[in-house]
Amino acid sequence: MKVRERPSLAGLNTFGVTARAGLLLEIENEEDVLQIPRLDPSRDLVLGGGSNVLFVGDVPGTVLLNRIGGISILEENAEQALVEVGAGESWHGLVSWSVGAGLSGLENLALIPGLTGAAPIQNIGAYGVELSSVLDSVTAWDTQRANWSVLNGAQCGFSYRDSVFKSAHPGRYFITSICIRLSKQFIPRLQYAGLVESLHQAGVSQPGPRDVYDAVVALRRRKLPDPAVQGNAGSFFKNPVLSRQQFETLLSRFPALPSWILAEDSVKISAAWMIEQCKLKGHRINGAEVSTLHALVLVNRGQARGADVWKLAQHVQNAVHDRFGITLEPKPLIYGQAPN
Repeated sequence: MKVRERPSLAGLNTFGVTARAGLLLEIENEEDVLQIPRLDPSRDLVLGGGSNVLFVGDVPGTVLLNRIGGISILEENAEQALVEVGAGESWHGLVSWSVGAGLSGLENLALIPGLTGAAPIQNIGAYGVELSSVLDSVTAWDTQRANWSVLNGAQCGFSYRDSVFKSAHPGRYFITSICIRLSKQFIPRLQYAGLVESLHQAGVSQPGPRDVYDAVVALRRRKLPDPAVQGNAGSFFKNPVLSRQQFETLLSRFPALPSWILAEDSVKISAAWMIEQCKLKGHRINGAEVSTLHALVLVNRGQARGADVWKLAQHVQNAVHDRFGITLEPKPLIYGQAPN
């Protein structure tokens, strides 16, 4: 296990904001996992690719950096394969591997930043597909009970950008690997008009997994700023989910409001559209900015502190609430308190 005292976390979060930890433990294998101390969620933090956290203060305790790798096929038949993936693997790297291996199910989730171990925490999703649709199980070290746990999909409590790892037991589980079921028989999932349009522009009428993968990568590169160029954590806010009655009331006031029906009494609405209607694209607070490419993305233009990004996020929340009566919920973990 690699150990560092008082390390900088600036290079370990995609916002690129400055923060420090009391101690950094780099976990590379199961032997390292067995040495993990009992964690205090109020002082300690598990960190993967740093694409789902905003530091507005230092971590006073220990940061566990997940670097457990490996991709292997555990079982397969003519129809599908069960794949185990180490939590420290790049998510986009996994999607690329799956397409190259002739396995489908992940292609709509290409180019999502971060590591595989973070995927179940958020139940990541994009272009009509969520991780929960392919996940078989999650293996994790229970830091409170000091034992191994294997949770199936139902036990993970997945919902829209949420899970037991995020809401019910934050900081309790150190995820070491996930198992996913991928198909050898491709069924395209093309619910999103933008994805269909991108395929059409590429001259693809009968797409395969590689075509969908390429279209998603092209869409995301066109619509979203690159964290390597401008620090960001992807979409900062969740798209709100309303009851049918709440949605119809809001729609009567704002007939152009984009929406997606999730269930009989559940409708998802566009947070980006509401932010745009508040004319906040390009709005800045110090070095933090609402991206001019996509209203859901907050970016660090180079000198922003975490506190600046969080102040901008709160400004966006207040503006949207004042106009629409909707409170936007952040996707990233907001860690620490802004300094005075």
